[in-house]
Amino acid sequence: MCGIVGYAGFRDCSEVLIHALTKLEYRGYDSAGIAVFDNGKIKVCKSQGKLEMLKAKMEREGRPQGHVGIGHTRWATHGEPSDVNSHPHSGAKVTIVHNGIIENYRELKEFLSSKQVKFVSETDTEVVAQLLNYYYDGNPLDTIIKTIGELEGSFALGIVFEDFPEQIYAVRRESPLIVGVGKGENYIASDVPAILKYTRDYYLLDHDEIAVLSSEGVTIYDEHKEVVTKQLMTADWDEDAAEKGGYEHFMIKEIHEQPNSINMTVKPRVEDGLPNLSECGITHENIKNFKNIFVVACGTAMHAGMVGKYVIENLARIPVTVDIASEFRYRNPIVGKGDLVIIISQSGETADSLAALRLAKSLGAKTLAIVNAKGSTIAREADMLIYTHAGPEIAVASTKAYIVQLAVMYLFGFELALAKGRITEEKCRELTSALLDTPELIESILKNDLEKSQYISTQLITADSLLYIGRGLDYALSMEGSLKLKEISYIHSESYAAGELKHGTISLIEPGMPVIAVATQPELLEKTVSNVVEVKSRGAMVVLITREDFKIDENAYDYRIDIPATDDTLMPMLAAIPMQLVAYYTSVLRGNDVDKPRNLAKSVTVE
Repeated sequence: MCGIVGYAGFRDCSEVLIHALTKLEYRGYDSAGIAVFDNGKIKVCKSQGKLEMLKAKMEREGRPQGHVGIGHTRWATHGEPSDVNSHPHSGAKVTIVHNGIIENYRELKEFLSSKQVKFVSETDTEVVAQLLNYYYDGNPLDTIIKTIGELEGSFALGIVFEDFPEQIYAVRRESPLIVGVGKGENYIASDVPAILKYTRDYYLLDHDEIAVLSSEGVTIYDEHKEVVTKQLMTADWDEDAAEKGGYEHFMIKEIHEQPNSINMTVKPRVEDGLPNLSECGITHENIKNFKNIFVVACGTAMHAGMVGKYVIENLARIPVTVDIASEFRYRNPIVGKGDLVIIISQSGETADSLAALRLAKSLGAKTLAIVNAKGSTIAREADMLIYTHAGPEIAVASTKAYIVQLAVMYLFGFELALAKGRITEEKCRELTSALLDTPELIESILKNDLEKSQYISTQLITADSLLYIGRGLDYALSMEGSLKLKEISYIHSESYAAGELKHGTISLIEPGMPVIAVATQPELLEKTVSNVVEVKSRGAMVVLITREDFKIDENAYDYRIDIPATDDTLMPMLAAIPMQLVAYYTSVLRGNDVDKPRNLAKSVTVE
């Protein structure tokens, strides 16, 4: 949520900031702005709406000219989207951009108001700007340390002081922020894609660390003003990987990248035909004695966890509880020594998931993180870590991050079942081999099902509401299919266990209502088809996603998407693809902004 950038160097600062902000548009925003040192003075230009509106305003009013500055894309929390509430915000001598939420901003605002400080916006960010200005005594570092000592909540701040026109200051607590390192130029950014055009080298800031940047270098301090030595990270993908590469949207590009992402994630973790997660800190010895497993995540990652629950319980015979992170952290969970808590997060910075990780550790449980972002907070704090190697995912609606989360859950489930003696080496090799075959099978789906998915999407675009149904693994997958459609097409959609329909939900079925049914599990096929017939007999328009080798009465459905057969356990990885395609094409046909759906952000770093 929100995007922060900053630049100190020799280039046209306005141009660099705008380019960097375009690379953070996927994070979701409703306004944007920049502040640049122009002839020694801080010149601010900001606007409600997309970056195009900011650029148009700069053309009308004059673009700031300089080589040092900060920029921001805002996703509104305090105060409606407006020019006034947009970032940057200023005190007399200080201008800032901010990601996160200041929880005690009301008390701070009351204090400052009692000192005759006047506010112009409704934001918590302006309170921070005014507090910095109130404490400013000519020493930026001391001022920042004193100010953040009074802040409660999460924040990443980019700060410029009018008296120091060659420098940018940055500090973070909970919210992500990196410091990019170039030659004769340096950067701050919320995420790596913002700076890939200029550099792949960066530092990760830790809790309450303060970075001081100029064109000449970067110095990082802790809260005691001690200089901190940091490891220089290098992004393992370049700017081309974060571009559309000829595709109309990032989402369809990322759907097509899934076979390669699975290969990158799985192949290095297979040795002699068996899963080998030792490089992730996972061995048979340290996982075989877990009594209970909790999977904690949000949104799409939680749906990957639901599939993982079925796989682990079926193969390893360990009870698995799947929790939404925001519920887990507040329900006083019964978790402790001997339990494993798996945190799944694409960004590794999801606020609720991070809080759940810390809670689990405080209760004595071991933690395993499944994340895509290298060096992220969740990755660094977990006891064990599996990177998903999906590469950059720019579209807000997750596809390839989800598919590799599934792949990792399968790998872990196979190894856990083997470690506990629940499956033989022969069975484990069989399952692992089938997992290694999934990229080729997905390639065949992408080749053969595009036109069918496009046509089915034409039948959905006028729907007001629809249902996804399935049983077992198919129900877990239906949750993700439903979310994918609703978040980018804006059609109301819900997922239900197919056997639960008759307990109330079937009353919603009326003539023409779309129902997308998933039936890939042989032992559940007969019962699932009977549920499909129930909705079809009440007038539903049924789209059936099933295995190509299943014989099903043609009168039970209106449209059928066939997918190749593989091991029953792995069918969700294949059935996910047509669901993604149907959601994508439905959104396109409805004229929506597929990659940046309304009201959504890629990385949710606030509660």
